[in-house]
Amino acid sequence: MLNRIDNCFANLRASGRKGFIAYICAGDPSLAQTVELTLALERAGTDIIELGVPFSDPLADGIVNQLAAQRALTAGATVPGVLDCVRQIRRSSQLPIVLYTYLNPIVQFGLLDFYREAEAAGVDGLLMLDLPPDEDVEVRTDAMVHIRLVAPTTPQTRLESICARGAGFIYYVSREGVTGARADVASSLGERVSAIRSCTTLPIAVGFGISTADQARQVARHADAVVVGSAIVSEVADAGAKPDLIERVLERVAPLVRAAKLA
Repeated sequence: MLNRIDNCFANLRASGRKGFIAYICAGDPSLAQTVELTLALERAGTDIIELGVPFSDPLADGIVNQLAAQRALTAGATVPGVLDCVRQIRRSSQLPIVLYTYLNPIVQFGLLDFYREAEAAGVDGLLMLDLPPDEDVEVRTDAMVHIRLVAPTTPQTRLESICARGAGFIYYVSREGVTGARADVASSLGERVSAIRSCTTLPIAVGFGISTADQARQVARHADAVVVGSAIVSEVADAGAKPDLIERVLERVAPLVRAAKLA
């Protein structure tokens, strides 16, 4: 069954364009402003939004995203609050939504309850950073998919196994280590994306470390979508709850979107 993610990539493919995926931490600086930011990012050309579920121990995240999660938790963000945030977005948008999360918050919420409520809220995909695909939870829904992660160090046999379990798109983590801006694009990007394509027909999104228009352009030449997170989160952190928050974020995002789509 096709969901919003599948339809998004089908439309991108039909128009010959690459996708732009934006990550923000839900609840930073507030859940209400997360709704506003998401809708603004959609207007700016974002094709898919990744909403980070705030967690106290985000091991895959660099300092920028760690601090965003801390700010969100301090501001009172919770899993039910994030799901309500999605419901509010759905009142006026069909933008595909992926929850970027760790397993602990979901287990604490209640596994079956989380899947049921997330699907009902309008979540399209889950990107669980610390859940290996071969230990996947045996829960399936008609509308939500599990997005699989591939690393630069993933061996070919493991790559084939991960891709076989994939849906929506494959997320290629282009750098070893944690999230955060980098000075350049990994030289192995083209080779690694080609290896992934040999194992799957799913779209490939590339993230981790992309922070400039030139980097977005380079990545889009190989990938089906470019993922930008820390660069956007940094702008949110700098603006805080100031009145020009949306304006500042969109000014940061606009050249990245153009670069990705015109590559």
